[in-house]
Amino acid sequence: MTASVAVSLRERRASDLPFLRRWLTDPQAEWRAWDAPYLHAHAATQALSAYADALAALPPDPDELVIAVDDRPAGLVRRSEEEPVGGGWWELGILILDPADWGGGVGTRALSLWVQDTWDWTDAHVLTLTTWSGNVRMLRAAERLGFRECARVREARLVGAQRFDSVRFDLLRSEWQGKG
Repeated sequence: MTASVAVSLRERRASDLPFLRRWLTDPQAEWRAWDAPYLHAHAATQALSAYADALAALPPDPDELVIAVDDRPAGLVRRSEEEPVGGGWWELGILILDPADWGGGVGTRALSLWVQDTWDWTDAHVLTLTTWSGNVRMLRAAERLGFRECARVREARLVGAQRFDSVRFDLLRSEWQGKG
């Protein structure tokens, strides 16, 4: 990512829907090799098609924003509160859809903005994100921003013929210093 590229988070716009539908419903999209590739492809494709339909039918959600690179859509961030509601634990997710936006810091910057947004707009005490050990870019982004590994389930994910660990990271509000 060059210095001239601006990464931001914003509400979903009607003009984002063709981009999102194209990337979310393409069963051969490369992002699927990194975002939970251990899920059954056919079931995931059906679920993502229904999700794309829901995006078109529902108003924007403050717990799900578009990652924009120079104001064009590049992916999505999501968050959800873990039970019990009001306990201060929020799970974060990030998805960069187009490989052209990978490897240049877009994901780290978007995650940093999402962490700050979550501190600003929720009662969060702790944030978590979960990935798998084969997603090295996600592991690095989490560590760069101060997340700490808090759980690892060894060899829990089967990708192709190889076993990978499920990895969860956490970050306390008191540890965040606006990194990224």
